[in-house]
Amino acid sequence: MQALTKYGISLLLCFALLVSCKPEPEASFILNDVELYPSSADKTKEKTNEQFVAILHANLFQTALSANDVYDVNRCIESIGDKELAREVIISNFMNDPAVQLPSVEEMNADIEQFIEDTYVRFYVRFPTEAEKTYMKNFIENNPYVTPEIVYFSFALSDEYMYY
Repeated sequence: MQALTKYGISLLLCFALLVSCKPEPEASFILNDVELYPSSADKTKEKTNEQFVAILHANLFQTALSANDVYDVNRCIESIGDKELAREVIISNFMNDPAVQLPSVEEMNADIEQFIEDTYVRFYVRFPTEAEKTYMKNFIENNPYVTPEIVYFSFALSDEYMYY
């Protein structure tokens, strides 16, 4: 009788083991298409004065600058000993032009996250990191005098903007 009980228990354990084992479902993964831009760490080549002026004009006016105008602005940069000061003056002059394409303060504040993303793509040709988004959003929300002009001026004058 004891042998039958041991046999019954063994049979019961085997049956439980067979019933509890199920084939593992086949894993399937879905990949989302993600548009990638290079990170700022990949930017190692400094823009020439001509590239800086042409790209800046395209970013601010959404149109190309003529080759003659690029040449004239480059001569202006070279005539001033301080390149940083020359760039500030050029950016300021471009910002004072009524044809500059800037979003309004209301548009910026209506969707701050989209404004930040658009600005990074427009000037740095990359998406902002989460830390950059958070910093910029907090900065814009906590400083009521921040305008798109100030943000664009800062991006155009940044070190990262000088590299591609």
